[in-house]
Amino acid sequence: MTMLIAADDERLSWHGVVSVERGEGWVMPWRLPHDRRRLFAAELLERAGMPSGARLAFRTTSTTVVGHVEPVAEMSRVDICCDGEYVASAPLDGQEKFRFSGLPPREKLVEVWLPMFGRFRLKALEVSDGASLAPFEDDRPRWVTYGSSITQCRGAASPTRTWPAIAARGAGLNLTSMGFGGQCHLDPMVARVIRDLPADFISLCVGINIYGAASLSPRSFRPAIIGFVQTIRDRHPSVPLVLMSPIVSPPREDAPNPVGFTLKAMRDEVAMAVEDLRASGDANVHYVNGLDILGPDHAHLLPDDVHPNAEGYELMGRNFLEKVVRRFFVPEPRA
Repeated sequence: MTMLIAADDERLSWHGVVSVERGEGWVMPWRLPHDRRRLFAAELLERAGMPSGARLAFRTTSTTVVGHVEPVAEMSRVDICCDGEYVASAPLDGQEKFRFSGLPPREKLVEVWLPMFGRFRLKALEVSDGASLAPFEDDRPRWVTYGSSITQCRGAASPTRTWPAIAARGAGLNLTSMGFGGQCHLDPMVARVIRDLPADFISLCVGINIYGAASLSPRSFRPAIIGFVQTIRDRHPSVPLVLMSPIVSPPREDAPNPVGFTLKAMRDEVAMAVEDLRASGDANVHYVNGLDILGPDHAHLLPDDVHPNAEGYELMGRNFLEKVVRRFFVPEPRA
């Protein structure tokens, strides 16, 4: 026997999201403010409606969790963790529900990690009949990370195995992943969103989409980075902030795009932007070379010469955890 919980029940907590839209019989998490959608490019909104890095969390004694969702033909998996430990994964392509059973019968924190790709609308949740159910307030340090499809991680094995998820889980961080496939163009409105989010640590991985679309030139790229960071600094003046340049992409390293940029030149520009910011008094902005996270020795993990495969994303997660998070983010003691 199970009991049905409405999708908008206040005992269900949404984490790693910017806003939550409530429709007729469904709830949809967004990674941008959906009520201001007219202020964002349509292509960006499409990606922002995909809940990469987002979690549905609650405390419960239930041994079963069933989610009823609007079916989407192309969608990645959903994972479940209990008290921080990965338990299982389930596919969602075209499915109307996902089911996890045999969970520990004790009172526990359940986190359902949502798909990296595909729109997700929850219609209802089922738990064991008579089980307790309570919201979860995540007080771990908040990490906001911004990037491209390489941060959205469609090709990862499952939601807990994206590189941001691996780094966040390894460091005990409350993740908000703003990886937007094809849409990391340093949009000023995205900088404003990051500025307005709670954050204890911020990272930005920029360059590959700008190279591919030639959306910024050697004249405008570095000023756009500086302006993006300065907007964030309006409300996060001293939070550790990492600027990461692109990971390896062999065909693009030395090949000029339509505005004359190579990936090698873009890395130089990102590094110089950090130098400029530090010289202007920002002591807590740091440069990370993307090649230190996934470099030429691991080019075989890029099936299309741009996006890592599942193994590549896991390597990125481990490298980012050890070489970036644990180097640049030291949590302040909490009272």
